[in-house]
Amino acid sequence: MPETVRVLIDGRAVDAESGVTIAAAAINAGERALRTSIRGERRGVLCAMGICFECRVTVDGHPHRRACMDLVRDGMSVETRAGGTGLAMRGPGRETRSARLETVSCDVAVVGGGPAGVAAACRAAEVGRRTLLLDENLAAGGQIYRRRPDREPPPKARPWLQRLARSGAAVRNGICVFDAVREKDGWRLSASTDAGDLIVRARAVILATGARELFLPFPGWTLPGVYGAGGAQALWKTGASMRGRRALVAGSGPLLLPVASSLSRAGARVVLIAEQAPLAALTRFAGSLASSPGKLLEALRYRAAFAGAPYRSGTWVKEARGDGGLERLVLTDGAAEFEVRCDVAAVGYGLVPNVELPRLAGCAIEGDRVTADASQRSSVPDVFCAGEICGVAGLETAIAEGEIAGLAAADRWEESSEAPRLTRARARGRRRAARMDATFAPREELRALSRADTIVCRCEDVPLGRIASCGSAREAKLSTRAGMGPCQGRVCGPALRFLFGWDWDTVRPPIKPTPLGSLVSVEELA
Repeated sequence: MPETVRVLIDGRAVDAESGVTIAAAAINAGERALRTSIRGERRGVLCAMGICFECRVTVDGHPHRRACMDLVRDGMSVETRAGGTGLAMRGPGRETRSARLETVSCDVAVVGGGPAGVAAACRAAEVGRRTLLLDENLAAGGQIYRRRPDREPPPKARPWLQRLARSGAAVRNGICVFDAVREKDGWRLSASTDAGDLIVRARAVILATGARELFLPFPGWTLPGVYGAGGAQALWKTGASMRGRRALVAGSGPLLLPVASSLSRAGARVVLIAEQAPLAALTRFAGSLASSPGKLLEALRYRAAFAGAPYRSGTWVKEARGDGGLERLVLTDGAAEFEVRCDVAAVGYGLVPNVELPRLAGCAIEGDRVTADASQRSSVPDVFCAGEICGVAGLETAIAEGEIAGLAAADRWEESSEAPRLTRARARGRRRAARMDATFAPREELRALSRADTIVCRCEDVPLGRIASCGSAREAKLSTRAGMGPCQGRVCGPALRFLFGWDWDTVRPPIKPTPLGSLVSVEELA
């Protein structure tokens, strides 16, 4: 039997299963809102992956902890109505100085513990390079294999994670890399952890920082109970139960099927899946998968988990309504509107590569992705990039690119007998990704969903009406503070690019909210 711990949430005693996140425990206890915004609105989880900072709570007197990243502890006191509007701090008692300073040297440093990063670390370590894998999550596997640290990884993840354990690569979890600086003999990465601060010096760096969800604002999307599509799935993976809830999944992309399946497994009644892409485009895409029957079978298995729920193409969310929390959604197909009662909405429009660290390192970016050559080398010497930061193309492509990057960073790519196989796998995945991009591109009607009073920047509570008069992302930052909150534009930046075509191309250290003490400590140690 799982161990039970006692947690206080706003003074109310709650029993939670050991190993779940604070966010999951709160949801299981009926608490959908976790912070109060600048304008006094109650907010809940959005991304559940540590990106949006909407789930900040005060834990044992220490504010700005991300409830989706922290695990429950027996006797923990969580407050949801205080300290949710300022900058986020990572660790208790670390607002001014670090508890511990450490310097590590290696041949190859890999940032990101998803499939691409794990494959890269394995390949580099297996040929004898001193390899260090840095990952912000509590367990390697990335978002696709996100799980509670006390649970076994899913069967598909085990071969690579077991290989990582045998490879000789060192693995550090719970590491937030916030700066990258070129030095004479390689690279210096600065990072913070709950235990202290870390400087990593490496001859070569492999960036495999993955992707996050694309959120497009609509009226009511800030109501507690409206999650990202991947966010709802991540909540389930980290211990949240949706038993008895009415769930609606909407947005665009292949992710909607596994999300609906996950919600059903979490106990929710899935009432509708609404895909904004038109039926004709979906039919063409399904036909293109004839040469990949495994993908079609996978989709059918997901669909079987919620076989009773209708699936509507060419349909999208227009508005969320409710008093203090989600109660119903208004949807449309462009010709007519209809309303669906639900208390869970999982809404996402695909993924956006996390290119902040590559951009800080000086890597060339085209559109929203890093450019890399045939050996996954970026435009910057000794910096290799792999996986979704080079474009979202699926699991197999990410692994192939990680393997290539690992071999190339270890100076073994040119002589590798596996180069033809890995090159073919990458090309096959990139072709499939191009078809996905064309099929699931957000439709033009989505640009008109937000009203003047619709919040676009959730961190700073900036509505569309204030942003619309600006002429650029920089002007919006300066005059409205859009993009200046704890998420540093990771949520509103891509939305504003979609709405106005603005290029959110500025980045400076720290690339994630970091305690002042950490900034001082790593600079002194450097």
